[in-house]
Amino acid sequence: MKVLIYPVLVFLSAAALAQTPEEAVQQVVTNAYVQGIHNNGLVADIRAGFHPTFAMLRLSDNTVKPYTIDEWITAIEKNRAEGKTSSVRTEAKFVRVSVNGTAASVELELYREGKRIFTDYLQLYQFTEGWRIVSKSFYRHP
Repeated sequence: MKVLIYPVLVFLSAAALAQTPEEAVQQVVTNAYVQGIHNNGLVADIRAGFHPTFAMLRLSDNTVKPYTIDEWITAIEKNRAEGKTSSVRTEAKFVRVSVNGTAASVELELYREGKRIFTDYLQLYQFTEGWRIVSKSFYRHP
């Protein structure tokens, strides 16, 4: 009887660990973006979750200005080296996660001390190495 139980337990454990595409997208956004960027996480986690061609699209003076992931990471590392990081934790609320094949879209609200600070719109693609964030637009709440 033990011989039959072990393979069944292994199969059930693997099934319990399997993620839906929506859960996989949420995990990448949480690890790379929320924890990595907003909560002073590892730069390696940021790089793992963002595609090298990523661009944040910023609306300024009625024009769109792109900001690459390398520029963002450079600014983060500089701020960290100068001690210019916040000790206040950023919390995230997933408003919407939509996955269609190898494309995904996430609407995310970010909060600090209970106050909504950003609504982000993230776009992801699924590459052979997994889901990665390829672009972002946002609204900064007053």
